[in-house]
Amino acid sequence: MTTVLSIIESPNHPRLDALFQRLGITPLKFATQRKAIQALKHTSPDWVVAEFFYGFGNNYAGANVSNLDVFLSSLRKQAPLAKVVVLVTKEQAQYVPLLAARFPLHAVLTLPVTEADVELILRRV
Repeated sequence: MTTVLSIIESPNHPRLDALFQRLGITPLKFATQRKAIQALKHTSPDWVVAEFFYGFGNNYAGANVSNLDVFLSSLRKQAPLAKVVVLVTKEQAQYVPLLAARFPLHAVLTLPVTEADVELILRRV
């Protein structure tokens, strides 16, 4: 069975439950990176859908590009075959290549994102 791990950190993250149900995908939803990282110890998702927030200033200790660096580092070790879909605002899209230089990203979607946008990515594999 296919699983998708969603990290929902803001109201901008699309609600995809109906899409996942229609496609027979098991959703795993987490509100924080920390809880998502803990879940990786017990499960290896096929997909990850998460929002990108650039680390302006020293918000992420200066060593990381964004909110996703630590999670993606853990994902690389625990579920290296997982495909990552990054959601980003138009204003922050310019910073996603910095993350992509460090971690493989399957797709990047600019918010607002619809079910149809995500379905195209999921079916493209």
